[in-house]
Amino acid sequence: MSFYDEVGGAPVFEQLVREFYRGVADDPELRALYPEEDLGPAEVRLRMFLEQYFGGPNTYSEQRGHPRLRMRHMPYAVTPLQRDRWLRHMLAGVATLGLSRDHETALVDYLVRAAYMLVNADDPTDEPPAPKPMEDPA
Repeated sequence: MSFYDEVGGAPVFEQLVREFYRGVADDPELRALYPEEDLGPAEVRLRMFLEQYFGGPNTYSEQRGHPRLRMRHMPYAVTPLQRDRWLRHMLAGVATLGLSRDHETALVDYLVRAAYMLVNADDPTDEPPAPKPMEDPA
């Protein structure tokens, strides 16, 4: 039995993604990453991706091809701040699911790893470290 089936299938992933996008809609900085006015299509894509990743239907690949997660996110500057905002909303969604500890841990582990992997830019406020003074060789 797959993780998808063990946690309750489509209704669980629908709830997760619905709760996530509820948070995104009210987060102007994160919302800016989504070019579509309507978040509905993004919600469907994320749900299909997560369902497929966790052993559910292959609908994502059938409709969109190989996920190529990093490639699909390269056009967007995903910063550590945006990663953290994304995780805040996603983990809030996970908290609504009532999963067993083992299932929640596995889901959160994947989401955190994926979020860190997709960072491809620095935060705009990041400044390069100040140069260190040279030591006196004497």
